[in-house]
Amino acid sequence: MIGFFTLFLYPGNTTFLKHERDTTKEEPSENDLIRLLLKRQAELNALLEVTLAINKNSAPTVLFEMLEVILRVNLNVGKMSLLVKEGSDYNCVTSYGISGDVQVNFDKVYEILTPLKTIASLRGHEDDYLRQYDFFVPVRHKNSTLAFVLIGDFNTTPELLSHELNYIQTLINIIVVALENKKLFRERVQRERFQRDIELAGEVQNMLVPTRFPKSDRFEIAATYLPHQNIGGDYFDFIRLNDKEFLWCIADVSGKGISAALLMANLQASLRAWTSVESNLDRLVTKLNEAVTKTTKGERFITLFLGKYNEETREMEYINAGHNAPIMIADSQATFLKQGTTLLGIFDELPFVQPGKLVLPDNALIFNYTDGLIESADEDVFVSEEELVEYLSQHCDLRSQQINKGILSEIQVSRNAKMHSDDITLFTLKIY
Repeated sequence: MIGFFTLFLYPGNTTFLKHERDTTKEEPSENDLIRLLLKRQAELNALLEVTLAINKNSAPTVLFEMLEVILRVNLNVGKMSLLVKEGSDYNCVTSYGISGDVQVNFDKVYEILTPLKTIASLRGHEDDYLRQYDFFVPVRHKNSTLAFVLIGDFNTTPELLSHELNYIQTLINIIVVALENKKLFRERVQRERFQRDIELAGEVQNMLVPTRFPKSDRFEIAATYLPHQNIGGDYFDFIRLNDKEFLWCIADVSGKGISAALLMANLQASLRAWTSVESNLDRLVTKLNEAVTKTTKGERFITLFLGKYNEETREMEYINAGHNAPIMIADSQATFLKQGTTLLGIFDELPFVQPGKLVLPDNALIFNYTDGLIESADEDVFVSEEELVEYLSQHCDLRSQQINKGILSEIQVSRNAKMHSDDITLFTLKIY
């Protein structure tokens, strides 16, 4: 025969059931029920006060002080340690009632406790430090243990133990998760602020490189710049020296991000300043090396290609300072423009400078690029110089901008910014 049950419900995860046929235990007296209700009301009030303090954005120290008062006064917990995860470690953020005589090996303690997922008894534990406590209470959120609390000298009745442990877990969960959410919010705000700064820096950097090139029936230029992040260390430029000559430049600063962008801006300023008074490439590259070395103290370097072209004589002079050799397609032949010197910023004085000199025929194509182009593919696809030569030879009749677009489309690096791990710059010059 199925009997009847009298249900006594308490907040939390514990439900006490009393079977009507169980005559071994006395029914709780009216005074017992009143005391229990008052205790539950005090627990609810404590949760409310903690929630209000969180909503008021109270400091963590205030919340920990409230926690200590609730545990000491409301729940008769004689000792407590709260350890919160910070990075890969757990740090004790608040504690009381702990003996300082016990030597603690926290690495061992963490090794013992971190695998535990539920409330566990520590009474009689083999570890001297953990033996001080009665219970381990984890605080988990989204399958991660954010914190755990160790409690000891816990003065409660066996009937209420389960409920009060769950209550402690709920209370600390509210505090720790709230603090974790605040931390995540601050980190998100910082990331958004940093991202806005990066975007602004990218806009400023874009002002340092030409977006338009002069139109002429003697030459045509197109450039494409794809920074890995919003800002980068690639640089290109076009400078009119006089009504007959112009200079172009492509460079790659070692490193990425803000530091590379700052060095790139320094290079741009130096190049612009020196070309206003010096058009000799030997002396110009020497001055640039001095400026870079002075700025970086040998800790960074720059690869650089400088080219100068005379529209009347069709003479071209260039210096390659350790840069990926531009590819020239002329008279159905491919030539790599390698002559020059070593990287800028490595030596106080360049050990040698050997400019290259050419006379360009009609319809010559000079394709300049940074190493992000050939280092941007994934493990299955690698863009080689031979592939670039083949593409340029087959499409040298296209306009400069079409060549750039075709190369990016051909090697599929422009479809997703995440596919390349470095800045990519293309600078295509056609001489008619």
